[in-house]
Amino acid sequence: MSAPALAISHLSKSFDRKVVDDLDLTVRAGEFYALLGPNGAGKTTILRMVAGLLQPDQGEISIFGIDTSRDAIAARRIVAWVSDEPMVYDRLTPMEYLEFVAGLWQIDASIAQRRADELIDWLGLRPHANELCGGFSKGMLQKVALAGALVHDPRLIILDEPLTGLDAGSARQVKDVLLGKVREGVTVIMTTHILEVAERMAERIGVIADGRLIAEGTLAELRTRLGRQSSLEDIFLDLVAQSAAAP
Repeated sequence: MSAPALAISHLSKSFDRKVVDDLDLTVRAGEFYALLGPNGAGKTTILRMVAGLLQPDQGEISIFGIDTSRDAIAARRIVAWVSDEPMVYDRLTPMEYLEFVAGLWQIDASIAQRRADELIDWLGLRPHANELCGGFSKGMLQKVALAGALVHDPRLIILDEPLTGLDAGSARQVKDVLLGKVREGVTVIMTTHILEVAERMAERIGVIADGRLIAEGTLAELRTRLGRQSSLEDIFLDLVAQSAAAP
């Protein structure tokens, strides 16, 4: 049996309070997984630890069988991280930025060029491929950042609110790219406050509250748990309210 894309065991992280609390979470290889929760629930902290940007206080993280505490570099080579605030160099064009990122990953130049061309076309960036990123809208910058995250052909894509600030056309392009990657066997984990997006795109959904996983399953399984046919928004609000009311 192949290793899961992500296996988290007893993960905890505190700042001025406990943000992630003894979390266990498993994401299967090749699935689209949506991680939902209210503001401050710990979603971003969890994903930043998975991406290697934060160190956990305790617990284990395994990515396709690689223990991130023992071989962080190997894990990072197969992971892409896209935050809600795109980090792109203003003085580079999209093509120059992708060339720069590919160089950091030591990707062969011919392979890097082919991947860059594919991503530029896929994300609708061709008309702006040789314009400086400094003049781009947030939506355009988000697409450039996504292209940069994908240029090394990761097996696990982690996205924190990737559709924030995008217009309908840009959001559609990003969603199409992500679904295309899942069809290729890539695993996608995404946080979003746009619950309709999670409802349409995710194969499984995890709900986080106070740093703990309070519910998980397909939309149908979550509906069964509540005993009625509800929208994901209603299910989410009910689950969070139940968690808050629990002793």
